[in-house]
Amino acid sequence: MKILLALALFAAAVPAQWLNHTMPGVPRTRDGKPDLAFRAPRLDGKPDLSGAWHVEPTSLEEMKRLYGNDVDDVSLPGMESDTISKYAINILIDFKPPESLMRHEAEAVLSGRRPSSFPGNRCLPLGIPAAALVSEPIHIVQSPGLVAILFESADSHRRIYTDGRALPEDPQPTWLGYSVGKWEGDILVVQTAGFNDKSWLDVMGHPHSEALRITERYRRRDFGHLDAEMTFDDPKMYTRPFTIKFTYRLLTDSDILEFFCNENEKDRPHTAKE
Repeated sequence: MKILLALALFAAAVPAQWLNHTMPGVPRTRDGKPDLAFRAPRLDGKPDLSGAWHVEPTSLEEMKRLYGNDVDDVSLPGMESDTISKYAINILIDFKPPESLMRHEAEAVLSGRRPSSFPGNRCLPLGIPAAALVSEPIHIVQSPGLVAILFESADSHRRIYTDGRALPEDPQPTWLGYSVGKWEGDILVVQTAGFNDKSWLDVMGHPHSEALRITERYRRRDFGHLDAEMTFDDPKMYTRPFTIKFTYRLLTDSDILEFFCNENEKDRPHTAKE
C-alpha cells in the first residue's frame, strides 16, 4: 500500500530508550509491573500529564478492515501498521463519502498529493496531529505556566502556555502553530492557531489552510492512560469543524529517542523518481 510506504520512509525502527530503567514514583502491582489503573498523579492541584506516551494503536484487524489486507506490508521492524492510529493515515476515516467535509479547494489539493511528497519524507515536521499519531512516541513535560510536548518524530516540540496569555493576534505562520491552554476542572483545554499551510493532517494528504484552529482536550483518567480529543476548524478547506478522539498509553520505565532525520537519510533520491 503506497500510503503505508510513506510511513515506512520516515518512521524510526526503535521507539524508545532507557529500556528497563525502573522509574521512581511509578505505582506497581504485587508482581512488580506498573499499575496503569492507579489514580493519576497531580501537580499543583491539577492532573500531571508528564511522561512518555505512545498513541494507543489501532488493531491490525481493524486496520485491514479499513484500509485493506495489504495494510501491513511493511518490511522493517517498528514500522508496522498496528503501531499507529488509524487517523495517521486518514484523519477523516470516520466519515463516509456522503458525509464528506471537504470543500472543492481541499479536494483539489488532496488530488495533487503523492505519498512520496509527504513532508516527513523530506525531513520536515509532521505537523499536528500526525506527529502524535505515528509510531514515534511523545514526551510531555508539565510545569507551572507551561506544558511542553516533545516529539520523537523530527525531534520537534510544542509549547503550550498556561500562564493566562492570549493567542497572538497576527502571528507569523509556523509548522506547529501557537498554543495556549487552561484547565477546566481536570481537563486541559488547548487552543492552537497561527499555522502555515505546509503540513499534512495525515499521510493521505488531507490539507489545511493558515486559517486552521485546533481545540484539544486532554484528560489523564488514570496513571497509564491519557484521553485526547482534537477538533479541527478550517472554514477555507472544510464545511464544518470535525473531531477525532484517541488515547495515549504511558511508556513506563522508558523514554523517547533523539531523531535527526538528515542523519544517514537516503530516501529522497528514491522518492524523487516516483
